[in-house]
Amino acid sequence: MQYRSFGNTGIKVSILGFGAMRLPQERIKAKLQIKQEESIEVIQKAFELGVNYVDTAHVYNEGESELVVGKALKGWRDKIYLSTKMPTWEVKERSDYRRFLEEELERLKVEYIDFYHFHDLNEDRFKNIVLKHNLLKEAQKAKDEGLIKHISFSFHDKPEVMKRIIDVGIFESVLCQYNLLDRSNEKAMAYAKRKGLGVAVMGPVGGGRLVVSDILREAIGPDVKSTPALALRFVFANKNVSLALSGMENKEMVEENARTASLSESLSSKQLHIIENFIEKRKKKEEIACTNCGYCQPCPENVAIPEIFKLINYYTVYGLREWARKQYQNIGVGTLESGEKDERRQAEACEECGECEEKCPQKIKIMERLKETYRVLG
Repeated sequence: MQYRSFGNTGIKVSILGFGAMRLPQERIKAKLQIKQEESIEVIQKAFELGVNYVDTAHVYNEGESELVVGKALKGWRDKIYLSTKMPTWEVKERSDYRRFLEEELERLKVEYIDFYHFHDLNEDRFKNIVLKHNLLKEAQKAKDEGLIKHISFSFHDKPEVMKRIIDVGIFESVLCQYNLLDRSNEKAMAYAKRKGLGVAVMGPVGGGRLVVSDILREAIGPDVKSTPALALRFVFANKNVSLALSGMENKEMVEENARTASLSESLSSKQLHIIENFIEKRKKKEEIACTNCGYCQPCPENVAIPEIFKLINYYTVYGLREWARKQYQNIGVGTLESGEKDERRQAEACEECGECEEKCPQKIKIMERLKETYRVLG
């Protein structure tokens, strides 16, 4: 496992971090629940292979993620850096900061959190929630008391907004999106490093989109074993990146990603050139940059937005036209893998209420895209 300095914190972090957003689940009485024993084994397998940073959040899996991460930390707490996030959008008054922090400390069964994030910051939330309610003072107070070690933020907005938030001067690390398909934060990440922040990235394999394609791997050559491995190597090749969070669902994924994170060589200039050309071709095909985060759900009309966007991307990017059409027609038909009736609806059921677009971290014009998808796949 390779390790890098995490900004000016004095900490060395593994370049591969464990993102506890996609832990294995099962459906019990119509409700998805984390498979706790299996999840703990997967997380601790990552620790055994050298991963020393685990990231969760108050809202992940309706709070279950923090509970499971807390259990996985038993016997490992002094060796692992723990990152979690306060749901900034739920803050109504200044005291909410401490209320959420104490709740998360209890869920995690820890005395302190290493990196405590303002979750999902954008310009509006920073101005109208964080600054309005003096939450930076609350964060500094919690740090002075030893309840948190470092003040951080996760980010979904334009790069210039990230720079303005960094310039406030209180933050020690930032978590933002960066991968083969989305390099929009590249300059802002370099700025963050120059300012002494640790830079963590989410979605290094594009929310799983890159897993399904062998096109790029075949173009690069035999030394790249899989597309996810290539996607991680691309992220690791950026020296402004301190660590990349991967949502690993099983031990096999952990082992493969750990092998990639242990490679000493970077991608060659030829390989990077091939990647550049590949990205340009994808842009021309206007891939919808949906990471399947699920923030747009639930839809009032039960439109299966993430699944629909995944299918149209398969259609336009990978040329899987008949397969994508067939899968689209199957939405709302029969049963789901859980055995329950599939009550999801197709794109044409959208009533254009706009709720999804307000919640989408990627700022996708969802209503417009659903119309386009219906014309192609419907």
